[in-house]
Amino acid sequence: MSEAVPVREGLFSIDPPALLGGQCSVCAASHFPRADSCPYCAAEAVRPVELSGSGSLWAWTAVTAAPPGYAGEVPYGVGVVELPEGVRVIGRLTESDPTALRSGQPMELRLVTLASDDDGGELVTYAFAPVGAP
Repeated sequence: MSEAVPVREGLFSIDPPALLGGQCSVCAASHFPRADSCPYCAAEAVRPVELSGSGSLWAWTAVTAAPPGYAGEVPYGVGVVELPEGVRVIGRLTESDPTALRSGQPMELRLVTLASDDDGGELVTYAFAPVGAP
């Protein structure tokens, strides 16, 4: 059996799941995804950090029609989650029903499978789930 493979290297770690961001050594602002320079002050003194695995829901919607080339299930949720570091992360939500979500709702980081190969390997991405959701 193959291992899980991230949809894109450098966005998140798999074990344990964590978003990979950066923190500026000059202005102290955090950002996601990691970048070589600070998106706020342009300083090149950025150190890699693992961002918090929880936050609060800031905005959300549902994708009800598959985008070109997408072979996964629809509908699926997409949202913006604000982390304690002040970073707002755009990503998938495990909840696809917008009426089941509310502003400020506590969310936690999860990894979700986008596709599987014939050997049992999984292509995974990060997503946020309401705290306490299965």
